[in-house]
Parts: sequence; C-alpha cells; structure tokens
Amino acid sequence: MLRNLALVGLGGMAGSIARYLVAVALSQRLPLGFPFGTFTVNIVGCFLIGLILGLLGRAGTLGPDLRLLLATGFCGGFTTFSSFTYEIIELVEANQAVLAVFYVTFSILLGLLAAVAGLALTR
Repeated sequence: MLRNLALVGLGGMAGSIARYLVAVALSQRLPLGFPFGTFTVNIVGCFLIGLILGLLGRAGTLGPDLRLLLATGFCGGFTTFSSFTYEIIELVEANQAVLAVFYVTFSILLGLLAAVAGLALTR
C-alpha cells in the first residue's frame, strides 16, 4: 500500500508541476479573459488518460505500477476539473454566461474526442 501511495504521490506531484508550467506559459502568450491554461490541460489530460488506459488494455503493455503513476497520479495531478468548475462560476459572476457555456461545451466535447483519439492510437 505504501508503494502505491508513493507512485500516486510522485505522479501527482509531476502532474501538478506540469499543469502549473503549462498555465504559466499560456498565460504569458495568450489573451486574458479566457482560462486557456485550464482548458488546455483538461483536453491534453483527457487525451493522455485515454492513451495510457488504451496502452494498459493492450496485453499488459503497461503494468499496474505505471497505471498508478501515470493515470491516477500524473493525470490526476495534471487535469484541473476543480479549477474548471470554479472558473465557470467566475465567468457567470462576471456576466460572461455565453463564454461560460462555450467553455463548458467545448471542454467536454473536445475532452471526449481527445480521450477517444488517445484510445484509437493504441488500437
């Protein structure tokens, strides 16, 4: 159990650091007013988890330790659904309801498509 916690913790730490670096890089390059960092990591994270879980389904390509490290740990630390929901609330409170609906709709649709693409690449 301690080994599993260490794998999830290490993966989560790496994912959280990667999420922060992506958010900082995008915020310096893209216009403000839309949460591009969170949007990007959610889509990329959906793709990565699809890819990882797809590889896991292939005759043991990745073992249970890598699943804990990469899917549970890294992707769990990298994706930011809680930030996503908070930013939706912020957009609504700022009278940006149309932008909030756009954000929700395209995050979900593109996230699903990215996960399907990640799985498709492993089949």
